[in-house]
Amino acid sequence: MKERILALQTEAEREIAAISTLKALEEARVKYLGKKGAVTELLKTLGQAPPAEKPALGKSCNDLKNLLSNLLDTRQGALEESAPAELPKGFDPTLPGRTLPVGKDHPLTAVMDRMVEIFRDFGFDVASGPDVENDYYNFQALNFPPDHPARDAQDTFFLPDGSLLRTHTSPVQVRVMEKGKPPFKFVVPGRVYRNEAVDATHHHIFHQVEGFLVDEGVTFAHLKGVLDAFVKKFYGPEITTRFRPSFFPFTEPSAEMDISCLFCGGKGCRICKQSGWVETLGCGMIHPNVLKNCHVDPEKYTGFAFGMGVERIAMFKYRVDDIRLFYQNDLRFLRQF
Repeated sequence: MKERILALQTEAEREIAAISTLKALEEARVKYLGKKGAVTELLKTLGQAPPAEKPALGKSCNDLKNLLSNLLDTRQGALEESAPAELPKGFDPTLPGRTLPVGKDHPLTAVMDRMVEIFRDFGFDVASGPDVENDYYNFQALNFPPDHPARDAQDTFFLPDGSLLRTHTSPVQVRVMEKGKPPFKFVVPGRVYRNEAVDATHHHIFHQVEGFLVDEGVTFAHLKGVLDAFVKKFYGPEITTRFRPSFFPFTEPSAEMDISCLFCGGKGCRICKQSGWVETLGCGMIHPNVLKNCHVDPEKYTGFAFGMGVERIAMFKYRVDDIRLFYQNDLRFLRQF
């Protein structure tokens, strides 16, 4: 009996090792471990063995059964791993492949990257800050009075813990200046939040690119030169600019910059309301109180700051008349860029 067990083990090991197809492997599994397999037949003959030898022979048969089962499983794993993938029905491997579409930047991402690239060429470094801010950085340090309308809940998203979603990227200006020493020359791209109704020209989430420069002898002329150079490089050399007096708590004097209408070339149209100009950004000389809050001496240093909405810039550049199109994820719209 022992000799039969050893002979069967040697035969099975040799046969399993030589198997090269899954079909042949399944046949070997049936041959040795099936209901009428060799191991099963061997177990049936245990009754003929002497009683004293039955326990040892029974254990040898079970060990053989487990050994062959493991060998078959191991061989099956090796064959499945090396077997070529089965081709789908009707698949013709000789046909030319299909070209998959290549992903592209979202138009807002492309516009913001281009804006930052231009200011980098002008020597500006890039800074960033948190989207969740506190009242000090978002309002107080930027010279917003306690009763300013922007602090109201209908204009700002306040959070339960008293913090808020930043309404502009200007808090980064404060964070940068309070940690360093002049000169400063930074541009700050980022997302901002306003609690306002969504329509064709407004959204409660949008993007800004802010810039500021602080050094000795900085004047409004420097601000005008930088912004005029920016729009000419971004839109084209034919674009002209004009500055109108305005008011912002964090700049004095303050201005809004217009550019000649891209749609009509300054002749007057529906987009520019027949004026030939479109409002583009706000800017001004950094208020002395802001410099003081950032531990910068306003008697020695002056600086300018500006901020522009990325969506607004993109709408002018691509002739888009509804800001909501940028956020609807409609591939028919996005594929145009």
